[in-house]
Amino acid sequence: MSGTGRTGGTGRTGPGNGGHGRLGSVLSGLVVAVGCALFLGGFVWGAVEYRPYTVPTDSMSPTVRAGDRVLAQRISGDAVRRGDVVVFRDKQWGDSPMVKRVVGVGGDKVACCDPGGRLTVNGRPIAEPYAAGLPGGRASGADFDATVPAGQLFLLGDQRNVSLDSRVHLEDPGQGSVPRSAVDARVDAVIWPSPGFLGRPAGFAALPGGVSQAGPARVLVGAVVLGAVLIMVGAAYGPVAERRAKRRRARGGAGRPGGRVTARGGV
Repeated sequence: MSGTGRTGGTGRTGPGNGGHGRLGSVLSGLVVAVGCALFLGGFVWGAVEYRPYTVPTDSMSPTVRAGDRVLAQRISGDAVRRGDVVVFRDKQWGDSPMVKRVVGVGGDKVACCDPGGRLTVNGRPIAEPYAAGLPGGRASGADFDATVPAGQLFLLGDQRNVSLDSRVHLEDPGQGSVPRSAVDARVDAVIWPSPGFLGRPAGFAALPGGVSQAGPARVLVGAVVLGAVLIMVGAAYGPVAERRAKRRRARGGAGRPGGRVTARGGV
C-alpha cells in the first residue's frame, strides 16, 4: 500500500498575512475618518466662530498692516476688555468697519502723557510695546485726557502718528468713545500675508477686569493641520502596505520548493 502527500505551492496559506492586511485597512480607514472629522470640523467651527476682514489702513501697524487679512472672533461688546484689538462701526467715525485697540472702558480716565511719555489709565502708566511711530517713544503726539462714559470704549491705533482715533473725536459726545454695541468682532490672528496670532498685552492685566482670554484660533488651526496630516498618513498607508506585502510574498515564494514532495511506504 502506498500513499502520496503534497505540500507547498498553491495549497498553502501564509501565516496571518490576510489578518494583518485587514487590520491595517481598518486602522487606515479609522485614521482617515478622524482626520476628516478634525479637518472639516475645524473649518466649520471656524466659520461659526470667526469672520475674515481686510484691514483698511496702517493705523494699527505694526500689529496689523493695511491689506492684511485677519480672523476676528464674533463677540458681544460686553466681552471686550482693555488691550483688545476690535473691529467696530460707528456713525460718528464714518460708519465703515474700522480696526483699533481698546485702551479704556466705562469709568476709566485715559490720559497722555506722563513724564515718561506713557499713556495712563486711572493714573497707572501703561507699557505699550506694540505702539510705534512717535519721536521719543511718546504714546501720543499731543497731550489729552478723557473720562470714558459707562458702556463706552476709548480706542487708539498702534501707529499713533497716523491713526485717526478717539483723540480726534474728543469734542464729540462721549469724549471720543464709542458704545460697546458698536463692536462686531475681536481680532485674534493674521492669516495673510504674514500669518500669526495676536497676544493680549500685559500692560492692562493689572487693571480691574484684566485682559480677555485668547480665542480658539490656535485650537482651530491645530485641528485643521492635524486633520490634514492624518488624512495624508491614512491615505498613504494602503499603497505602502500593499507594496510591502508584495515584497514579502515574492521573498517567500523564492525560498520555497516549487514542486511536489512524494512520500512512499508499504506493508
